[in-house]
Amino acid sequence: MQAAIVGIAGPILLPDEAALFRAHPPAGAILFARNIHDPSQLGALVASLRRVLPRDAVLMVDQEGGRVARLRPPHWRAHPPAAALGRCFAGNRAAGLRAAFLTGALIGLDCAAAGFDVAAAPVLDLGLPGASNVVGDRAFAADPVVVARLGRAVAAGLLAAGVQPVGKHAPGHGRALVDSHLALPRVHAGDLRTDLLPFGLNTDLPWLMTAHIVYAAWDPILAGTVSRAVIGGIIRGRLGFGGMVVSDDLAMQALSGTPAARATAALAAGCDVALYCAGDLAPTADLLATCPALTPQAAARLRAARALAAGRRRPLDATALVAERDRLLA
Repeated sequence: MQAAIVGIAGPILLPDEAALFRAHPPAGAILFARNIHDPSQLGALVASLRRVLPRDAVLMVDQEGGRVARLRPPHWRAHPPAAALGRCFAGNRAAGLRAAFLTGALIGLDCAAAGFDVAAAPVLDLGLPGASNVVGDRAFAADPVVVARLGRAVAAGLLAAGVQPVGKHAPGHGRALVDSHLALPRVHAGDLRTDLLPFGLNTDLPWLMTAHIVYAAWDPILAGTVSRAVIGGIIRGRLGFGGMVVSDDLAMQALSGTPAARATAALAAGCDVALYCAGDLAPTADLLATCPALTPQAAARLRAARALAAGRRRPLDATALVAERDRLLA
């Protein structure tokens, strides 16, 4: 299995995509709004992907709630943005934590029923005034302890539904003044302890996603995703994170070079898997042909992430959870 998770072009798996995945099997696939129309179509697509992907490959979806949601009404439930959970917590801590757990559980139930094993949530970035709106209401709060606690609650809900959560964007996207989808942000602050704290308090999560940001205090040249100083020195070393490290989307304009070159750099820096979401066939084929196989350590982390979600899964009554969350957020 290649050390990459990749996107596909549209709502069906094309013959050329299926042939590519058989020739160079990725560690997983990620789906977006362009791939998802309704439950029947999505079920057929997931079945097609499962037929060609390796047995241990994951299916991932960005499903945070709020504006970052690929499963949407009318076919799937709407979920509040992280900031709404933060406001609930500010008024009543117990209610906020419970609403966060319920939201994670409900998102997880939606994802699991659709066939996904991994949801790219929760966001552990700080919601700081004056920063780029790329995070904005995707952040729970500005206070790192609040972010850590609410993020942990959402992750616990996802795990209760049997879905693996992904904390993002390590080691912190909250100070970025520009959108890393469009350009390379540079953070010049010398003291980033508060940014690290939500990740440091959640090092038992099964996955973390990197940030395409230059942190001058740690590496004045390279973005975190492709920096050994950040991946090895901060995420693995200072934080002591032992789970799966996945890059943020390598199609984003913060990085330069071909997608294959970006993936090579991310893996060399210490990412377990490279994430490339664009779904364009030729660059995806080049990336998969270039990517090395998943390392034995990464394969073990992938198995551990799956086992954690399976072990934490429990029966959940979606109707009751929705009613309770509605009361708490009213």
